[in-house]
Amino acid sequence: MRTSRLVLRQWRAADRAPFAAMNANPAVMAWLPARLTAAESDALADRIEAHHRTHGFGLWALEIPGVTPFAGFVGLSVPGFTASFTPCVEIGWRLAAEQWGRGYASEAARAVLAHAWDVLGLDEVVSFTTAGNDRSRAVMARIGMRYDPAEDFDHPRLPPGHPQRRHVLYRVARP
Repeated sequence: MRTSRLVLRQWRAADRAPFAAMNANPAVMAWLPARLTAAESDALADRIEAHHRTHGFGLWALEIPGVTPFAGFVGLSVPGFTASFTPCVEIGWRLAAEQWGRGYASEAARAVLAHAWDVLGLDEVVSFTTAGNDRSRAVMARIGMRYDPAEDFDHPRLPPGHPQRRHVLYRVARP
């Protein structure tokens, strides 16, 4: 997929090193349970690639031509846990900190939503994050997603008492 400034593409072996650096960055991982080691980051990349093979869609590598061959990922995934809103398809993103604040996540997410509607024929897409992740919540709002506080939930993969357990859920329906 292409936008005016971005390319969303399949992953390459060369993406692994910058992905590991991004996943080790405390700012990037501030709203996730933990920073990842290089081995954990590679295992995540393996799961992302397997998701593409299994579902025919997934988290695409984000390239910014003329700026960087790998800036992070944006895409769709099927959550691997059970909650009140599953089964579903989630839109998500993770960008290198040096690419924040330029509108790349919103631009790429709009292209991914168009793909969800026009190619995959989905009727709805969700997104969720920890309650305090204002940057991601702002992207969700910018791409037309709606928040209902009644749908806040405790992430089932985080233990009781974990500071990031409480999550917010956003939804967007096919236009």
